Amino acid sequence: MNTISIISFILATAAVAVLTYTIVIRMKRSDNPTEEYFTGGRALTWPVVAGSLLLTNLSTEQLVGLNGAVFGDKALVGVAWEALAAFAMIATALLFLPTYMASGFTTTPAFLEKRFDKMTRSLVSGLFLFGYVTVLLPVVLYTGSLALIGMFDIKLPLWMIVAIIGILGSSYAIFGGLKSVAVSDTLNGVGLLVGGLTIPFLALVALGKGSFFDGLSILGGDNHQYLAVLTQTNVDNKVVSVPWPTLFTGMMFIQVFYWSTNQVIVQRAMAARSLSEGQKGVLFASAMKLVGPIMLCLPGIIALHMTDLNIEKQDQVYGAIVRHVLPDWSLGLFAAVLMGSILSSFNSALNSASTLFSLQFYQGYIKPSASGEEIVKTGKYFSIGLAAASILIAPLLAQMQSIFEYLQKVNGLYSVPIIGIFLLGITTKHIPALAAKVGMVVGMAFYAFFTFVNIKDVPTFFANGDGDLHWLHGYFISFLSSVIVMIILGQLYPKTEDEIAISDQKVPAPVDMTPWSQAKNASLAIVCATIGIYLFLTWAAH
Repeated sequence: MNTISIISFILATAAVAVLTYTIVIRMKRSDNPTEEYFTGGRALTWPVVAGSLLLTNLSTEQLVGLNGAVFGDKALVGVAWEALAAFAMIATALLFLPTYMASGFTTTPAFLEKRFDKMTRSLVSGLFLFGYVTVLLPVVLYTGSLALIGMFDIKLPLWMIVAIIGILGSSYAIFGGLKSVAVSDTLNGVGLLVGGLTIPFLALVALGKGSFFDGLSILGGDNHQYLAVLTQTNVDNKVVSVPWPTLFTGMMFIQVFYWSTNQVIVQRAMAARSLSEGQKGVLFASAMKLVGPIMLCLPGIIALHMTDLNIEKQDQVYGAIVRHVLPDWSLGLFAAVLMGSILSSFNSALNSASTLFSLQFYQGYIKPSASGEEIVKTGKYFSIGLAAASILIAPLLAQMQSIFEYLQKVNGLYSVPIIGIFLLGITTKHIPALAAKVGMVVGMAFYAFFTFVNIKDVPTFFANGDGDLHWLHGYFISFLSSVIVMIILGQLYPKTEDEIAISDQKVPAPVDMTPWSQAKNASLAIVCATIGIYLFLTWAAH
């Protein structure tokens, strides 16, 4: 990066920090320190909810990984990661969010204590924390740093980039709480939307030798089968990463886990100033997920048509496109945009981990009589320790690639049973706490089998590229097993009427619970738009 790029990078990053501070100090403050720090005083408006949701989710890991996957697949099947996310967010807005907000929950596992018992909540909180500490936080720092170094040819050691991102990201989460995290996410989101959409536009212009429309016609003409979204195999007759049968099994449930139960994500929606604002924010973010493939998938397809990029590995695709199409003067601005997306994922995970630890373990077990100020102070100390550990662990992932992959697989161990527990907790009343705990163990056991042992030589319809059962089908079977066990135990040992009455006790909601009048219409429009995109791309690929 040249001097102009470095200066523009510093100025853009500093501008976001100054604007965030200016906006946050003008927002309404809560008299409750815990509520103010961990839920932003329940003062977030729908644009802030939407922006924070999108930026918490979107990072260089996706920009690099999904574009690379599409390039390797030689098909647009990766669109499913965004399209089905839109469906899961509709479920969040219409089903999960009203349940969470009605009782003023600060964490998603708090719902499990009310519905089942304290031990179930603690187990799930512990599993979430395990995932954040061992996988999410170090991986965001590691992959984000690698992406910045690779794309912009930064001549600094990996550990230094990791430390810069970790210190910047943790400063938002530790000193500003959820408000500053959410506002900075929204500001960075605008930059990422503009910058992210500019890359495929310029790439199409480059593909069309100066003409955007010529570039589009090349996409639809030469090798148009690259546009396939519903397929089992690609043009080389190899099984793609997301075969179409998996859309109806594990893929949908991964999305529900992530968008409807994961503390890092749902915490933003629960901090809305009303149910209506929360639903608007979630559904607007859902609609924007349909724009996501333009940033996350299209550059990978364009790269397939550019034979002069000299790409050796698929993870180099996005960086190669960026360097190919962006003028030198703009590299600093785009680096600032990518830095913002990395910071967002890191500070959001840090804030959520702090929330879970402080409210579940410190207040729940260590010091139940702690004041709001003590809980917030403990959360800040925990965040500092967690940030420091993540900064130390992240560079080690470069030497521990096999452990890195192992930990990624371990992440699914707890997501499978957690989905079942939440779904049955919301949709039924008689399933007991015992069933939740047994279902968790069963789900983990099945997932461990399909991840580390698996079934060999299955029919092509269910297979991955090696002929084994595709992991998304294994995910679905694990989920079903967990749910079936919980339902059976619910029939054998149902909750008593008194226990159900206790679970059903209502407390005054801390915010206005009037739903958004257009929520169902907006959801229907998003579903129709998603189906329309699939039909159009299927037509274009044939």
